[in-house]
Amino acid sequence: MNLDPAADAAVAYLRTPQAIRERAGAVLARGLDDGLRHFRIDLPCLASTADLVAAITRERFADLHVPLHSRWRHFDVGGCDRTAELERALERRSVDERARARLDLAVVSVLLDAGAGQAWRYHEAETGRAYARSEGLAVASFRLFARGVFSADPADPWRADAAALRALTDARLAEGLQVTEHNPLPGVSGRAGVLRALGCALEQAPDLFDKDAPRPGHLLDALRGSAVGRRVAAADVLAAVLRGLGSIWPGRLSLGPVPLGDVWRHSAASGSGPGAGLVPLHKLSQWLTYSLIEPLETARLRVTDLEALTGLAEYRNGGLLIDTGVLVPRHTGVVRETHRPGDEVVVEWRALTVALLDRLAPLVRARLGPAGRTLPLGSILEGGTWAAGRRLAGERRDGAPPIVVESDGTVM
Repeated sequence: MNLDPAADAAVAYLRTPQAIRERAGAVLARGLDDGLRHFRIDLPCLASTADLVAAITRERFADLHVPLHSRWRHFDVGGCDRTAELERALERRSVDERARARLDLAVVSVLLDAGAGQAWRYHEAETGRAYARSEGLAVASFRLFARGVFSADPADPWRADAAALRALTDARLAEGLQVTEHNPLPGVSGRAGVLRALGCALEQAPDLFDKDAPRPGHLLDALRGSAVGRRVAAADVLAAVLRGLGSIWPGRLSLGPVPLGDVWRHSAASGSGPGAGLVPLHKLSQWLTYSLIEPLETARLRVTDLEALTGLAEYRNGGLLIDTGVLVPRHTGVVRETHRPGDEVVVEWRALTVALLDRLAPLVRARLGPAGRTLPLGSILEGGTWAAGRRLAGERRDGAPPIVVESDGTVM
């Protein structure tokens, strides 16, 4: 990294779920002492929040067999089995090659999904239906993948590779996502830029993504090489994602030459040394990690210790906490003004969301009874907090989040 040892250690720490929990926890501790500028915390309201989340979880998954909150939940929206379509396209390939293609799809699809705004819709020719928000971006990215937009080999469209990603233009992505003046998508140029940067990052990390034919899917081989008995810890998957893709995020904080990604300053963050005052959140990278687990396991690589990962600092989970009264804005500017991702109010909201999800999850499990006691946090999110946050947003604001964040297509 060409860093001094203290900075090197700070970068390594800020890439861990432990750091996310500790720094978010420090912001929560300040809030529980009533010392935050933007939010007051009404902790007793977590009980009614847990009631709502548990009820929605039972409504959606009566048997309480709740999958992880991952991109794979979105591909089959509208009752269309797109994952079966993917399997048919890959059926002649080896087990490992099918897994690599799934990993390719998960990576590009998650990186395209950082909020779609209120107005955008994707009209799917294959079904004749229109989809919005995260599901719309999932369907759109699936169709782009199927058409070979992310592949440099016309004979092999069902893949994503460095050459095609580096060559992706803003205009081609906008066309593929059906973006027009009357169908606007926030941050489309930022999304295209992230995918181009992904192509470069794949080439810069041959130990993770292969030297001769760099693809996201080769992460399977790298993780298998470091696995013990075909088992790899979820935190190690996240570490590989953050190391391999850390350079793709535009305009973020850095320590020396190392870009930190979804890491922000907050006065309550605590810490010492080069990383003091920084709050890592890594929302997209953690959601990507959740989304890689199923493809990895199809190649018989078991991902363990899922509880090491944290909740996701995004507007559905964060909106749930505001809409149920757990987080109370201290001033009208919180909900009336438009904020940037690095503004203290947004960092505060997102950090509190992560910390409070850790407190909410055991309350939800208790309400779900014996069958819910073993649900990992990723399943609580799916069951769960994300769905509850969306429902309340739909009832109160036609789906809009309670806080408006100016999207560059790479954060929320």
